[in-house]
Amino acid sequence: MIRTGFLGPKGTFSQEAMTVYTKEDSEYTGIDYSTMTDLIMAVSKGEIDEAVVPIENSLEGAVSVTLDMLATELDIKIKAEVIIPISQNLLIKRGTRIENIKYILSHPQAVGQCRKYIDSTFPDAMIKYLYSTAEAAKEVAGGMADMAAIGSKAAAAVYELEILRESIQDNNNNLTRFIVISKKEAQKSEKNKTSIVFSTENRPGSLYRILDIFSLWDINMTRIESRPAKNKLGRYIFFVDIEGHIEDEDVRDALTMVKRKTSFYKFLGSYPEFEIQL
Repeated sequence: MIRTGFLGPKGTFSQEAMTVYTKEDSEYTGIDYSTMTDLIMAVSKGEIDEAVVPIENSLEGAVSVTLDMLATELDIKIKAEVIIPISQNLLIKRGTRIENIKYILSHPQAVGQCRKYIDSTFPDAMIKYLYSTAEAAKEVAGGMADMAAIGSKAAAAVYELEILRESIQDNNNNLTRFIVISKKEAQKSEKNKTSIVFSTENRPGSLYRILDIFSLWDINMTRIESRPAKNKLGRYIFFVDIEGHIEDEDVRDALTMVKRKTSFYKFLGSYPEFEIQL
């Protein structure tokens, strides 16, 4: 049995991504965790075999807690990715009237994805942030009739809530990319992606010289994201995704050169590239 963790409680988009990843195979058993930190640490400690965690959203950008923990000394690798469309809905207890809603509950990313709708429909409502959209739905289900949650249809079903409005996100092109982390690395597939994180010396052109290595080896860079290095103001670390697998000669040679020319370097994994079907 493969123990696969996800951000809980039941009804989160993380659980939905896990279902897409496992294809509901009975070989997998899902285990929910209340925070991202606990979830990722559970993989590092060996409590679970792998975990499905969000890493970026097409509207709100990177999930910082995931990036920050990937950059630590934790012995974890990315073994797969999953991309799912996100449809946010306004969830209420049955009988709640829209004019009585004073509180909007959800995860910060979900609130950010629906900011225009919230500001136009509930300009005076108070926002309460929770660890997940499903946790927000659970709290609304057990609370007063002046609250609403932003979350999935699955969360509405789990907590027996009414969907007052469907698809309230500001942009329908709302996708979230999840990664599957594990202590084990993925096997090479037909089409692969490789992720690394590094930092450079604080000198003119240092980042350019690193990125130029991929151009010299004719490797396509698909993503770059910066995060504070957290050791000095103005210092950053950089997360980069490239096409190819570490076993490919050009990728291996390019990353060897990157490692030599960086002040900090961590290989995050080579894994199959996910092909989304909308």
